[in-house]
Amino acid sequence: MKLKIIQNKKYFYSFSGSLFLISILCLIAWGLRLGIDFSGGSLMELNFSGPRPESQRLQNELADFKLEDLRIQPAGEQDVIMRFKTIEENTHQEILAKIKNKFEQPEQKITEKRFESVGPIIGQELQQKAWIAIFLATLMIILYIAYAFRKVSKPVASWKYGVAAIIALTHDIVIVVGLFSILGHFRGIEVDSLFITALLTILGFSVHDTIVVFDRTRENLARHYSADFEAVVNDSVNQTIVRSINTSVTTLLTLTALFLFGGETIKNFTLALIAGITVGTYSSIFVASPIIVSWHNFSRRARAAR
Repeated sequence: MKLKIIQNKKYFYSFSGSLFLISILCLIAWGLRLGIDFSGGSLMELNFSGPRPESQRLQNELADFKLEDLRIQPAGEQDVIMRFKTIEENTHQEILAKIKNKFEQPEQKITEKRFESVGPIIGQELQQKAWIAIFLATLMIILYIAYAFRKVSKPVASWKYGVAAIIALTHDIVIVVGLFSILGHFRGIEVDSLFITALLTILGFSVHDTIVVFDRTRENLARHYSADFEAVVNDSVNQTIVRSINTSVTTLLTLTALFLFGGETIKNFTLALIAGITVGTYSSIFVASPIIVSWHNFSRRARAAR
């Protein structure tokens, strides 16, 4: 059965537009909750072999240190993650010693799993480099697609495939970032350098899926289909949709296992990948190809109106 994906593009535009608008509004209203990688600060993760003390008890014990922006978050079954403004190494050792003196017992061993400290200047530099990395990756994708489709100039110029892919990528990235804006506001989830890694991975995965559909369109156009351009694109999407879904589902199964059993430190990273690959698969099928057809139809009407 052939699905009328291109013919029903207005419904997919409405759905995508709604998600995109909600994401933009959330970003304007709440922004992103930046982790210490970007905002600067210190992070200490402790493991308690026995019963984990309540967050309020830990906070009371650390009151003497006057730690700015102290946030204590339980992690997993027996871990605690503490975030606060940047501290010196001697303060770090004093905090660790006090917690051990207060809570460590023969049946309760406390182990420091990690300690990270990033200054505010380094955090700002990382933030700038993250945006530069995303911009350069996007630019290279446009150039590559324009080159790869250079021999396909009719009825749509090759560079338009690149632009359509970037519009779909922007759709994916904004929705994922919007999701983390919502999670940051309601659940306190922060974005860090791993989140940027996830976004770059989503860029690659999404454009890979989109290129598969575009490449089938290129092949079908080369075969001199008698059907119009819209029919050719719809056939191409139908011919690749099963392959796209199967590839994404197998990847999502692995990511879901990582999210459930991979540990607290990579949970947000895998969540971003799960959301991005889901949205990216949707956009490669229901957004990127319809954009090419809509652009072609608009250009044809504009030429006819002259």
